[in-house]
Amino acid sequence: MRDTIEIAVVTGVTPEVVDAFARLVPQLAPSAGVPDEAQLQAMVRAPGTTLLVARDARRDGRIVGALTLTHLRIPTGLRVTIEDVVVDTASRGAGVGDALTRVALRLAREHGARSVDLTSNPSRESANRLYQRLGFARRETNVYRFDLARNDPARNDLAHDDSARDDTA
Repeated sequence: MRDTIEIAVVTGVTPEVVDAFARLVPQLAPSAGVPDEAQLQAMVRAPGTTLLVARDARRDGRIVGALTLTHLRIPTGLRVTIEDVVVDTASRGAGVGDALTRVALRLAREHGARSVDLTSNPSRESANRLYQRLGFARRETNVYRFDLARNDPARNDLAHDDSARDDTA
């Protein structure tokens, strides 16, 4: 089945790409909202972002999956992450996620990365098995999120905590 999957870097946003993301993103994160053409164009043009799509020849070349590869130069080196991996429910188990991830890893190596990070919800058991099978190792770390839509950093107790003040700016 894998030989029917073709991975491509999105270099231009077509109606087909817009339609594919309208179908795929809700399968990944139903509350996230669907990116419109302008948002997809901004992603494709962003210098630190590579948007990959998977096409299935058995489904007339239809886009059946997507992955975002980000790379960012920071003081400790090149940080590369795989984000928003999604495979159409009708194509799961056919090697689409595997193919997308392998191409992303190859591109990361070509960018000069020494490692690639990703996060995956523990409830996505098959995705987690895939990542482990490909050689990703679970890291003992915490991932934190500050919800700017629900919290105002200026009103947060942190803003009044002198121990957290940034004197380097």
